[in-house]
This record gives sequence, structure tokens and C-alpha cells, in this order.
Amino acid sequence: MSLIGAPTDVGAAERGASMGPEAMRVAGIQRALEERGLRVADRGNLNGPPNPRQPPVNGHRNLQAVLEWSRLTHEAVYEELRAGRLPILLGGDHSLGIGSISAVARHCREAGRRLRVLWLDAHADFNTGEFSPSGNLHGMPLACLCGFGPKALVELGGAAPSLHPQWIRQIGVRSVDEGEKRFVHELAVEVFDMRYVDEMGMREAMEQALAGLDRDTHLHVSFDVDFLDPDIAPGVGTVVPGGPTYREAQLCMEMIADTRLVGSLDVVELNPALDVRNETALLAVSLLESLFGKSTLVRRQADTPPLDLIGRKRIKTV
Repeated sequence: MSLIGAPTDVGAAERGASMGPEAMRVAGIQRALEERGLRVADRGNLNGPPNPRQPPVNGHRNLQAVLEWSRLTHEAVYEELRAGRLPILLGGDHSLGIGSISAVARHCREAGRRLRVLWLDAHADFNTGEFSPSGNLHGMPLACLCGFGPKALVELGGAAPSLHPQWIRQIGVRSVDEGEKRFVHELAVEVFDMRYVDEMGMREAMEQALAGLDRDTHLHVSFDVDFLDPDIAPGVGTVVPGGPTYREAQLCMEMIADTRLVGSLDVVELNPALDVRNETALLAVSLLESLFGKSTLVRRQADTPPLDLIGRKRIKTV
């Protein structure tokens, strides 16, 4: 298992996510994971371009800087996967997902494995330059990964697209722009928004999101910290009220852990400049402990993932 810092906010509206990797280290992420019996190596930080803070050009802000950070992230994550290690990308803003997930998709193609992406986020992140209100690329990673974006980003992983919309499960969404809303609907992305969580509960949402997994599935978790309710996680640049509670978030992570299929992870959009005594980073570390097996009691583990729920799909999309 490897920690890879990507200290950048080139894709975001607010400055400060560039300090996220150090905040996670200060919160004790390496020690916490090692106490779970995991071997953890900290690979340090990637060294990319500074934030040029340019206005959008053709609907994309800071495109060249985002492209360079995406390339660096892609190569770092891909190298860890090739070596048989589980990469944990510490961001940084969510545009980094273009680099990390394109690397995971490349690895899965080469290994002949299926890919499932769990996108834990308050936002759909399916904007494009044509209809993004801001031009900020942290709102566009999934669109780019699915083939809708600047050519250099779309083809970053050596195949275009890196992802198919059917491989994605979004959880906790509660802020979607108008053009983005129509686009997500047209692509038939499976979205378990906060209304679904409110009506059906986090357990049902996660059972549906994890349905159909098997031993040949690589599970990638992209955890945007603004997924959480800002009452418990204030240290983010794009605050959206009404997110999962502490207990709902813990259940989400525990159910992912039960699959024992997590092969890679992003932790992004932590903004220490907006946090209170690093409490959001500390909460993120606690949730990652649950993602990697921490539980209140010793639980019986089956020989196969317990959430093979093909045939129980009941999907709510935005």
C-alpha cells in the first residue's frame, strides 16, 4: 500500500486543497493504516506546476496545468499498480481523478479485470466545457474519463474512453448543474443521490452500488471529502448541506470493506485552510480505517464477497 501526495488546487475554484496531503499526514493516516496490520509506504508528493489562476479558455480553466498534474498522477498510480501495491492518492482537487482512474483503467485492461468506480461526492462531476458554469476542471473528471472533454485528457490512459458510464456508481450526490443533470440522465449513470439515501437508507444504497461485484472486479473508491455533511466535515471548498452523517459515512465505508475488493483509492478536496483544528482530516482518516477493515466487533468473513446482488437492481438517477 502506497501513499501518493498530489498537492494541487489547479482544478478547483477555491485555493487550499493543495495542502490536503500534509493535513492527512498530520492526522496520522500512515500510522492509522499500519495499526490495521497494513504495510504502508509514503512515496512523498508529486511535483507539478503551480496554480496559474487563469480565466477559462474554451470552457476550461488552467487546462495545461491540469493536464500536467493528470499525467504525473497517472504514471505514479500506474507504477504502484504494476508493482502489486494499492495506491492511495492524497489530493488535491478532484481533477486528479482523471489521472488516477485512467491509470486504474489501464491496469485493468492489461490484467483482464473488470472495473467498478465508487464516486463518493456531493457533486456529479460530469460537466463539460460546453455547459460548465465555471470552467473548473474538478467538476469534469468523470466526463473526461468517459470520453467527453479535451482530447489530451480523454486519451491520457492510452484508450478513449477510459471508463464507460455503466462502470460508475455515484453516492451522496446533492448538487448537479442543469446541463450536467441532463447529461447524466442521457448516459444512464447509476446515481444514488441524497434523496435515495433519505428514502431507502445508506444500507440499501450501498447494496445496490456494490451489486454484481466478483473476484475479478477491481474496486476503485474516489472519496471527495465534500461527500460528508459539512456539519462534520467543514474543511472543503465546495460546501453542500445535507450530506451523509458520521454514522451513515461509517456504514458506507464498512460495507465497501466487506467486499475485500478495494484496489485503489483517491482522497480529494480536503481544504485545511477552511477546516477547524484539522477535524475534517481526522474524520477522513477514521473513515479510511473503516474502509480497510476497522469494526466494532470481529465479524465473520465469507470466502467470497457477500454483496453479489445481481438481479436486485433498483436504481435512482438524477
